[in-house]
Amino acid sequence: MTRWFEDIVVNEAFDLGDYTFTEEEIVRFGRLYDPQYFHVDKDAAGQSHFGGLVASGWHTVCVGHRKMVDALFAEEERLRGLGREPGISGPSPGVNAMEFKAPVRPGDTVRYTLTVTGKRPSNSIPGWGLLFNKLEAVNQHAEMVYHAELVGFSKLRDYRMPLRLRALTALARIPMIGKALRRGT
Repeated sequence: MTRWFEDIVVNEAFDLGDYTFTEEEIVRFGRLYDPQYFHVDKDAAGQSHFGGLVASGWHTVCVGHRKMVDALFAEEERLRGLGREPGISGPSPGVNAMEFKAPVRPGDTVRYTLTVTGKRPSNSIPGWGLLFNKLEAVNQHAEMVYHAELVGFSKLRDYRMPLRLRALTALARIPMIGKALRRGT
């Protein structure tokens, strides 16, 4: 999230927009990254229990994550336009759950939504907080096609490192002391 940790509201949903999957694109992605017959061959896929060509789940994921990153950049620009300094997003320490709920077919329009479901200060990285998010995708028939539970870092705006940590950091920069601290002696 491109907001400071303190400014993030739990259960606020962000509409990431929609995307229409085309047959050509599904086949191209399938051939490049997931060459199973039901992603690359519309004739053979019609004979499968999937009932025709379907997008790779990873294709659905990639589109959703791209839309999420685009939304982060847009939020940063929106905040700058209001004269506010945007927060700093960090990396993701992982995905807690991922489900492909229904197939995405050529012509399906999928709408993605990101919701911050919880947050807490990081126990291991001073000055950062953890955001717990759900990313969901629904097709034009209001059918859930994808659900993921993601974790991400967000920088705390008002963090001031405790004196003890500042002192240890300064000492670690002194060559002999830093070497001894890294060895644990």
